Amino acid sequence: MTQETHQSASSIFASSVLGKCPRCNKGKMFNGFLDLAPQCEVCGLDYKFADAGDGPAVFVMLFAGFLIVGLALWVEMKYEPPIWLHLVIFLPLTLIVCLGLLRPLKSLLVSLQYKNKAEQGRLEQ
Repeated sequence: MTQETHQSASSIFASSVLGKCPRCNKGKMFNGFLDLAPQCEVCGLDYKFADAGDGPAVFVMLFAGFLIVGLALWVEMKYEPPIWLHLVIFLPLTLIVCLGLLRPLKSLLVSLQYKNKAEQGRLEQ
C-alpha cells in the first residue's frame, strides 16, 4: 500500500466521521441529521451521485446488535439484575449507539462511493 493510498483512505475516514465533503474535507455533507446537502458549499461537489440506500442502517443494526446484545447477556450472566434495570440501561444505550453511528456510517458510504467512483450499473445498448 502506497503512502498516497494510505493518506487518501485516512482522509476519507476522517471526513466521514466529521460529516465533511469527500473532495475538499471542508464543506458540510449534511443539511439536517441525515439529509444530504444538494452540493458542497466550499468546492461545489454535487451529491446527486450519492445513494447510500439502506446500507448505513444495516451496518448500524449489525454493530449495535452485536454490542448491545452481547453486553446485555454479559450483564445478565454476571449480575442477574431485574428486567426493569435492563430496560433502564439498555434502551437508552441502544438509542445512543444507533443514532451515534448512523450519520458517520452514511457519510462513510457516500465518501467511499465518491472515492471509488461508484455508480449504478448500466446495460450496454
